[in-house]
Amino acid sequence: MKFYLTLLLIILNITINSQNQFQQFINYVNSLPDPSSKQAAVDSFIVYARTQGIPFITGDSANFIYRGSVSSISIAGDFNGWTPNWNMTNLSGTNFWYYSKVFESDARLDYKFVRNGNDWILDPENPRQVSGGFGPNSELAMPDYIQPWEINYRNDIPHGIVVNKIIYSTNVGTYYQLKIYLPPGYDSTSAERYPTVYFQDGFEYITLGSAVNVIDNLIDSSKINPVIAVFVKPNNRNEEYAGSKRVQYRLFFVNELVPFIDSTFKTIASANKRLVLGDSSGGNISALISYNHPEVFGYCGLHSGAFWTNNYEAYNLIVNGPVKNIKWCSVWGTYEGSLPANMRNFRDFLLQNNYQLSWEERHEGHSWGLWRATTDNTLIFFSPYEPNSIGLNDENYLNDFNLEQNYPNPFNPSTKISWQSPVGSHQTLKVYDVLGNEVATLVDEFREAGRYEIVFDASSLSSGIYFFKLQAGNFIQTRKMMLLK
Repeated sequence: MKFYLTLLLIILNITINSQNQFQQFINYVNSLPDPSSKQAAVDSFIVYARTQGIPFITGDSANFIYRGSVSSISIAGDFNGWTPNWNMTNLSGTNFWYYSKVFESDARLDYKFVRNGNDWILDPENPRQVSGGFGPNSELAMPDYIQPWEINYRNDIPHGIVVNKIIYSTNVGTYYQLKIYLPPGYDSTSAERYPTVYFQDGFEYITLGSAVNVIDNLIDSSKINPVIAVFVKPNNRNEEYAGSKRVQYRLFFVNELVPFIDSTFKTIASANKRLVLGDSSGGNISALISYNHPEVFGYCGLHSGAFWTNNYEAYNLIVNGPVKNIKWCSVWGTYEGSLPANMRNFRDFLLQNNYQLSWEERHEGHSWGLWRATTDNTLIFFSPYEPNSIGLNDENYLNDFNLEQNYPNPFNPSTKISWQSPVGSHQTLKVYDVLGNEVATLVDEFREAGRYEIVFDASSLSSGIYFFKLQAGNFIQTRKMMLLK
């Protein structure tokens, strides 16, 4: 009776003095005289710890615990590069093992236990798991971490549909599997058109990143406008995203995939209504695609972009090249080795050069747990909810004047120029050379409100930089284009 009373007092003291509670328990067990009382104390503590959550959190420390007959047990996870070198300590006279570590109050990390040097297992006392690229992992979530509500499937909201497509790429010489998300209410016979999101590692964004649930929930909660999402499955992601096929894959994306999607579905065929995003190496190829083709993709999303590939090819291309009309959204974790320093430098460069940028650094690792919880940030940055722009179409997305970037760009010898006007007015569209000389007048007349497109044929001009300027009433906008012959 005295033993259980003492144990109860220890547990009560544990709940009051949370900063030291776990170490107090360890000290208490070590003070007990025999293995049977020690094991009884461990058993009672496990029962109590289950009610609080395991790993057992005390203040800013996470206490990993394991109970079982093993010769050794260690921990591998996001926090140590998945090297099982955090060796747990055996509480003398018991089958209880533990390891304590301080983490940020909002940290969220994946981990596994490794028994006897080679048996990788989930934490048997932790019910929280997260899907990863190599199977499920146990999840450590510190007290201030907020679980992402938007990844969960809900029965009580409208859902989009997902259709399967296959496309052959002459650039890469292979077929690609696609899953296309069409938003609730999509009607192929209507005039409504939608922004488009292109996902690298597309099928994993669905299965591991819960992207379809995220889009459904964001649309339903009026966080974003309805979008069409294109989920692309790579055939050899290492070669296509960062290796010998990266150029061919990039050309497949802009010259074959985008035209196929635009011709098949009700998309808005404009760079400022297209987002390409990816995780890790998928972020690397997304950056290469958008920076080389800003006339196709005006938005780029980076989930822990793996810029180290090919001696920082994408990173150096962007920071050493001209500023282009691209808006960036970047997310990374502090537990990703050297990547956080690289992404901070990239962030600083973008901000210093007046790029539009949304960024977030979290206390997490290189994992789908991080990426699935931040896909909403990228989508909201790309297509924030605007009540007047639901059901976008060629005739009625017309709240503002807008002169779009020509496509293709660079071009030879012709290119398309598109613009929109919310009111009727006398409009002029002219082309100038780098010295400011007018070389062509494409439009000089009154036009009603609407969206317009015209083909500019530059067969008679020489290679070089040109500017096209739209003037409609008091609205004036100029863009740059390049003719390469």
